[in-house]
Amino acid sequence: MRRGTFRDETVDYAAVGASQAPDLMQYPPERSIPAEQSWRIGSGQSRFTTASEALLSWRALRDGGLRVSDVRPAAGPMYTGVAFDHDGTPVVPSRLEADQRFDPDGTPWVGSGTTLRVHGRVAGMRADAELRVIFAVEEPRRVGFALGTVGESVVSGEESFMVDWYDNDEVWFTVRAFDSARALGYRVMPALIRRRRKALFQRYLRAISPLYTSPA
Repeated sequence: MRRGTFRDETVDYAAVGASQAPDLMQYPPERSIPAEQSWRIGSGQSRFTTASEALLSWRALRDGGLRVSDVRPAAGPMYTGVAFDHDGTPVVPSRLEADQRFDPDGTPWVGSGTTLRVHGRVAGMRADAELRVIFAVEEPRRVGFALGTVGESVVSGEESFMVDWYDNDEVWFTVRAFDSARALGYRVMPALIRRRRKALFQRYLRAISPLYTSPA
């Protein structure tokens, strides 16, 4: 793994954390296109644990056909990021990452403040970007994180990934996002943003759970 000095870069959009807003689909950030989808991916603690570990080790991106590189955890005292409850209300983070975890190849797992690069194509369109983990949540029944664009992307915005283990024992995977066009082609044809997002959602789902049910 290639390590680098952490650069305290800011994201390239203003509505940080808005992927968790309960009214995202009705009132997205200005000039952005929102998207949300949830799938039941199984039931029980074992399924929740397996999906959570896959999510935190970048499997949604990697097994979704994107190459993850230059993963750089936040330097110094752990950056705790922004945390939200189920209603989208900011709360104190429930867990501080005391010990960094790594994949067998040495890639750090998800952590608040981590920056990374992704490379690839989605539906024939470029998906390269530099991203930052806006927040990460690890609770007994809820695990997830959000990524915000720092630069080099054809769109600007945020996407969040959550795995929830509900009281009825069902395990659900939810992805929410908002994107605004940066590249000329996307500004001229906003439908390309929706096409790109739909393709990404399906890739993420298949990466986390090959046996999925119909969207909620």
